[in-house]
Amino acid sequence: MLKKLILFVTVFILITCSAQQEDIRYLIRLDDMGMCHSLNLAIEQVAETGMPFSTSVMFACPWYEEAVEILKMHPHVSVGIHLTLNAEWAGNRWGPILGPEAVPSLVDSDGSFFPSRTKLFANQPDKGEITRELRAQIERAMSTGLKIDYLDYHMGAAVQTLELRKMVEGLAAEYGLAMSGYFGEIYSNVTYAAEIGTKSDSLLAHVGSMGPGLNMQVVHVGLDEPEMQAMQDLNEFGLKEMSRHRQDELKAVLNPELRQLIKDRRIELVTYGSLVKDQGLESMQRPAIEEY
Repeated sequence: MLKKLILFVTVFILITCSAQQEDIRYLIRLDDMGMCHSLNLAIEQVAETGMPFSTSVMFACPWYEEAVEILKMHPHVSVGIHLTLNAEWAGNRWGPILGPEAVPSLVDSDGSFFPSRTKLFANQPDKGEITRELRAQIERAMSTGLKIDYLDYHMGAAVQTLELRKMVEGLAAEYGLAMSGYFGEIYSNVTYAAEIGTKSDSLLAHVGSMGPGLNMQVVHVGLDEPEMQAMQDLNEFGLKEMSRHRQDELKAVLNPELRQLIKDRRIELVTYGSLVKDQGLESMQRPAIEEY
């Protein structure tokens, strides 16, 4: 009898451990909130579904105050700071919170951030100026009254080098914030480059094939309206007809088939807020160097 009981307990533990190992978690991160009015409205549409997700706000951009008001009405959304050192859109340029005179190595002749990382670092930006500007962005975010959960990095500029990455890690620790990419996330931006009209199919296919672990989907939503139609990427590598691409990414995220697939596959939707609550900041680890 005792042997049978031990065998039953052993099998139960193995089945339980196997089930835990097979858990699929999904973190959806919507970037660039605060960049413009149309983008804020697009993210508001996603928030109104009640779906858990994380959104990264560009607190250096002119529409961040509207973003703050929207997010205060949707506390289930986990809020991050999209640390910003680039301004890539013709017709919608922004610059440092501290002003161009305070951080002259970070701005072009117009006083705006450079449109690309390449141009920024060709200007040999001063690390001290970068640190002060990023701190100012964090301070602005914290002063809004929003619960801020994490940091990430617009176009990767804030973590361009290992030295800068260590500096950002120090800021995150100082302010008690998580860092995107530090929870072992399996990264995807499958919807970004997919052709217009195919993004929903691309996302469904990806979610349908996701394996166990913490899967992260980065999404760039927006509305195909005059405001965004007028914004053209100053970088040759940027997508043409950006507003149409972002409208199609919004369609993909709002697709009822996506939510049904998540339910059918018993995928757990998580946010950076829930990760910090469940795992703690001490669980974070710097991603492998090849992921920089």
